[in-house]
Amino acid sequence: MRKTMTPLFLAALMGLSAMPADATAKPPLGEVREVHDGLLAVGIADEIRKRCGSIGARMITAYSYLGRLKSHAAALGYSDEEIEDYVTSKSEKKKYRAEGEAWLKARGVTLGVEAGYCRVGREEIERGSSVGALLRAW
Repeated sequence: MRKTMTPLFLAALMGLSAMPADATAKPPLGEVREVHDGLLAVGIADEIRKRCGSIGARMITAYSYLGRLKSHAAALGYSDEEIEDYVTSKSEKKKYRAEGEAWLKARGVTLGVEAGYCRVGREEIERGSSVGALLRAW
């Protein structure tokens, strides 16, 4: 027995095809708050662990976290190519670096001075923040 399309299904299908192309447009990946904030936290944690000899990275936690961010972006409709282009973009890296440095300075870190990175790293670990969760103190 051959099934025909119901009027409701046809109406829905016609409605979708009549939608303007930009109605389903995704915002730039950097405007997706969870992705932006997550990548910023990873960048800040990485800078802290590089600059403070008594703090290291929780690498498995960091890779798992990055995987969750990628999965979230994919679930929002971003392709692997769009995600890769975003995270490897030199201009985006510059923006994140500037934002991360501003965050560190606002926390009282003098860029390049180990003690400030160590202090902030320990504070973030103690708070259990998104940055602190990616770090461990020796």
